[in-house]
Amino acid sequence: MNATDQTVLHHVVALLVSWELMAPAVTLGCIGVPALIGRPLPERLTTRLVGAGFTTGFLAALATLTMLAQRGFAPEIVHLGTMFSVGHHAATVDLVADGLSIPYVCFTTGLCALVNAFAGKYLHREPGFTRFFILLTLFGTGMNLMVLAGSIDVLFAGWEFIGISSTLLIGFFHERRNAVNAALRAFGTYRICDVGLLTAGVVVHRAVGSGDFEQLFSGVWPDGRCLVPATTALIVSLLLVFAALGKSAQVPFSGWLPRAMEGPTPSSAIFYGALSIHAGAYLLLRCEPLLDAAPLSRWLLVAIGIGTALHAAVVGSVQTDLKSMLAYASMTQAGIILAEIGMGLRVVALVHVISHAILRSLQILRSPSAMHDRHELAAALGGHPGQSRWSLIRLLPDAVVRGLYQVALERGFEESVVQRWIVRPVVAVLEAASAAERRWVGFIGAEPAADVPPRPDRDGGAS
Repeated sequence: MNATDQTVLHHVVALLVSWELMAPAVTLGCIGVPALIGRPLPERLTTRLVGAGFTTGFLAALATLTMLAQRGFAPEIVHLGTMFSVGHHAATVDLVADGLSIPYVCFTTGLCALVNAFAGKYLHREPGFTRFFILLTLFGTGMNLMVLAGSIDVLFAGWEFIGISSTLLIGFFHERRNAVNAALRAFGTYRICDVGLLTAGVVVHRAVGSGDFEQLFSGVWPDGRCLVPATTALIVSLLLVFAALGKSAQVPFSGWLPRAMEGPTPSSAIFYGALSIHAGAYLLLRCEPLLDAAPLSRWLLVAIGIGTALHAAVVGSVQTDLKSMLAYASMTQAGIILAEIGMGLRVVALVHVISHAILRSLQILRSPSAMHDRHELAAALGGHPGQSRWSLIRLLPDAVVRGLYQVALERGFEESVVQRWIVRPVVAVLEAASAAERRWVGFIGAEPAADVPPRPDRDGGAS
């Protein structure tokens, strides 16, 4: 391929990648602006616009994938501008199209289009119909922004879009107290773990003077090569692992995931069965060369992933509602995926993410119908159909089975341990700091009572 053909190909890829990001963003504006001025679009028009946005994004990603395949998936960098530049320090807005980002965009936009078609009927005449699709397009924009990000700064912006849309969809039925509490639990967990990604960005800028990934590692994915010293790679990779634990619901930050099923079934499918729960996996796959240069981070990731998978498998076996069972099943697979990344199985992890996302999303969308079919089967049989005759549990001693059952009912004692050893001490420290601040403010700002003029009350008198 000569220089002219390469230039043309670069411009075509840049146009397609830009549209992959702009398609859901334009759709967000089309349905969000009318709703903002109090004139929301009709339901049918809303779903058609959202479906058209995600479908065109999917077709653009598919075309980009075809072009990249002809070049061996060599990365294409699309430079959109510079946020600021001071001396040798700069923050740029770059998008990257390679063998990791474009497959992610394909199944992201494809699944969002599928969920849009399902949600249009599922939420028919729901008071928050337009609000759901606004949050869905906001999520799609954030997901594509995170996946296509060529720098840690752009990735962090997409990461936060995912977090806020996820939180608002968990609390979609805000008249239910459980939904609001679940949304606050997820929001708190996200904020704690997002500190890791934000700090990693600061460390990266300090180390290389930019947040661009091409300053951290080079090469064609999955065969990247780390460009920073081992100490820097270790610090950044540990911070990224910490950030990924929250989004992927890994122990000890897994308590929010089963509660997140308080949201509508379509959002549960797209967020906690397919895309949002794999955002941490994408982050680690993108920065895999840093993990290669920091073996401690890799083995820590393997240990946490396997531990979470075992924890979720045991706890999920005693859940009595279908969505909670699927939530723990997603947690199990997310743990296995993170363990695969820690062991360096990059392509295996990517295939696992895509296949699990498609399967779990369809299972969650099918869950209401599955429960209906189950009830009809039970009515036809005259009772519960019962369990299968053989199970691995039957091979274990009765004492072990009873112990596992108790552990599973208590959800592995995870929440009680976190509440006692993490939440309470942190809250106590914050309350002590708040009390000390009030005393100090009172000491340096107190005035005699006579010097304070009386404040009139609502009736016109002094108070």
